[in-house]
Amino acid sequence: MHHVVLDRWSRGASAIHARDARAKTIAVLIFLVALATTQRKFLAVGFCYFTILAAVMMAARLPLLAALARATVVLPFTLVFAAISLAAGEPLAAISLVGKSYLSALAVLVLLSTTPLPELLHGLEHLGVPRYLLMVVQFLYRYLFVISEEAQHMRAAAQAKGGSVRRVLFDRSKFGAAAGALGVLFARSYAHADGIHQAMLARGFQERFRTLSGHAFRGADAVFLMAAVVLLAGARVAIEAWI
Repeated sequence: MHHVVLDRWSRGASAIHARDARAKTIAVLIFLVALATTQRKFLAVGFCYFTILAAVMMAARLPLLAALARATVVLPFTLVFAAISLAAGEPLAAISLVGKSYLSALAVLVLLSTTPLPELLHGLEHLGVPRYLLMVVQFLYRYLFVISEEAQHMRAAAQAKGGSVRRVLFDRSKFGAAAGALGVLFARSYAHADGIHQAMLARGFQERFRTLSGHAFRGADAVFLMAAVVLLAGARVAIEAWI
């Protein structure tokens, strides 16, 4: 759907998009481990890793500023603990916490923005993640679209009848109507989702989502993964040794 930005970004065409989901997932996991275990020279290592992520986003032709802004979604939670560290007299710990949280979110964002979710989940299944857990994630992702679509339809209907969200929010007498609309939203979404499930069963769904790609781990994927490992590990070792 057009309003799901990450899904639209993940359908791009670039060398990063073309890499196998397993290679990108392992590379991100290595990035997260290397980042989390960085203690000394974090500012230098963090800046280097940020530069690497920015280069990857540019290579994937993602909108850089928009991606950087979306990664800030984790900061409201992180800033609370950073404030506690500041109050305890540990400013470096606060900076490290905020920096690591932001870079971790940015790395995951890059993975999601360059890998369609079905491909990502299929890759995770090959890496040993339980299939039923991945199926729950897949259904949750798909049915969020259902709820979003139903909410848009109800919003359009309310506007056509002269209603508005602002009036409901600032008029206590209409809270009951808002609660009723929320109940109708979930009831309609449930009915729609049940119809989707019955249609899937009628078409032979066998508790496994199929994808169109062959999921072959090619030589280019191995080279990409090796280059990521060497770059991440080498950058950290070099910075900690020479700076």
